[in-house]
Amino acid sequence: MERLRQLLRRLDGKGYKAYKDIAGTYEQGELKLYIDHVQGDPYASPSRIRVVWYGSAAAIEPAWLESPWRRIAVQDYFARCVAQAIRRGGRSSSGHGKSGEIRIDAPGQEMLERTAVLIAANKLEVRLSVGLPARGRTILGKAAADMLCEQVPQLATAAVQERDAKRLRAHLELADQQQAIRSWLKQHGCVAFVANGAVLPRESGVSNRPMRTAETVVFRSPSSLERTIPLPHREPICGMAIPEGVTLIVGGGYHGKSTLLKAIERGVYNHLPGDGREYVITDDSAAKIRAEDGRRVEKVDISPFISNLPFGKDTREFTSDDASGSTSQAANIMEALELNAKLLLIDEDTSATNFMIRDARMQALVAKEKEPITPFVDKVRQLYEQHSVSTILVLGGSGDYFHTADNVIMMDAYVPTDVTAEAKRIASDRSDERVPEGGASFGEITSRIVRKQSFDATRGGREKVDAKGLSKIVYGANDIDLSQVEQLVDASQTRAIAHMLRLLAHRYADGQTPVLELVNRLYALVEEQGLDAISPYAGKHPGDLALPRRQELEAALNRLRTLTVRRPINLADDSAAAD
Repeated sequence: MERLRQLLRRLDGKGYKAYKDIAGTYEQGELKLYIDHVQGDPYASPSRIRVVWYGSAAAIEPAWLESPWRRIAVQDYFARCVAQAIRRGGRSSSGHGKSGEIRIDAPGQEMLERTAVLIAANKLEVRLSVGLPARGRTILGKAAADMLCEQVPQLATAAVQERDAKRLRAHLELADQQQAIRSWLKQHGCVAFVANGAVLPRESGVSNRPMRTAETVVFRSPSSLERTIPLPHREPICGMAIPEGVTLIVGGGYHGKSTLLKAIERGVYNHLPGDGREYVITDDSAAKIRAEDGRRVEKVDISPFISNLPFGKDTREFTSDDASGSTSQAANIMEALELNAKLLLIDEDTSATNFMIRDARMQALVAKEKEPITPFVDKVRQLYEQHSVSTILVLGGSGDYFHTADNVIMMDAYVPTDVTAEAKRIASDRSDERVPEGGASFGEITSRIVRKQSFDATRGGREKVDAKGLSKIVYGANDIDLSQVEQLVDASQTRAIAHMLRLLAHRYADGQTPVLELVNRLYALVEEQGLDAISPYAGKHPGDLALPRRQELEAALNRLRTLTVRRPINLADDSAAAD
């Protein structure tokens, strides 16, 4: 480390590119500092460094690595500690551009697998991005020496080695409990759990933190749906367990229907202690479905919902550069089913009305042979009975779903009540002679094979794949719009998706493998080698990635405007199968 300090002092006042000389490894006691990548300009992406402890200096406890969820939880804990230390004093100098900045990929309310901190049996590694100090394009060597040789080691050491054992234990024990609930749901035929006492509303439309006001109503399960789940490290927990099947969430406007669904939607992820939703757990294959006007759709079989389009357009391989609300919602469902989703989450407010329902009066006026859409109300039951796919559906304007439902939950001033019996009575007493449409079978769920030429990421003769915030990926000459993919929660997930698309293109897309298997092969690599395996930057640590679910990766792939697919040979004629 003294060698680095002297080198930086010699570089003081030189041109910025001279900073390249500091790349390498430096030691200070039990700590090693790796400077993996040095930025070429004060306004460029920050330099990447790692602070690492090995062996006994890392003080790794075997209990941290007993399970995947424990490893994720402990890495999340240390990333939060480092982020807190940086907030207390993480800028070392003035200057231009990103001068003096020290950053870590800080977690939000969810506990995601991310690359900011790496813990193995004999190593604890903290990955940081730093802005090397400069005035204009002149090196501030003394400030850089202070930052790299003093400030970074001190804040990393304070965050990692002065750990709060009680908080760390709470992180680990909560991860065990969340996993226990997930296991219980699978064993007992349930798709979601919301604990009594959960705080579901968020602080504001731009804050994901829990609402803490006098008006906040904590969740309390209806007695008929209340279940008790045994948990490790604490007493059993009580709350609402939603069984497999069709569940409706009804009630007046502003009474908490969408708030409950949003919490269930985010329950595919574990949340940190104190979030309010840490015991809201959902089947991790759950897919939020909505209408998405204008999205591109590539050869998706939407015939279970839409057929007999004008001019004979084929809906078994439906393609559109500008899908309507109904066709996009149908495609979103079929794509989720292609990836083996076992739970669909749908809010009436973000759905296409004509996709959701066609009442008896409209049936009387517009004959079925003139209406290409089979509404979801006629398919939701078939989805469960024939394909074991459950649905949780928020409704405020249509009672036609009552006869299809297994459970009906009414939200009244944020308090849930089981009104299933009353809903069934109303459905029986007030039949309006609506005729079911679409036949007795849901229809086929078909797979697709991605053609190799789909992955054209060239722009200006160079490959260009980059994430821009949470909801946009630049892919070659096109943008992938993820703004309507509602279960994407962290910009680091979007960065990971960009790298995953690149890896699919270079290693896995062979023009022969169905989408589900293609995605599974990539995730098998991540499970075997860790999330680092998707990074294309040899020698530059990928410290700003978080693992997305398969569902969000597939959503990005499906919104790629250069995507072309074919159906497997046994489901298509030879000419269509030719690559």
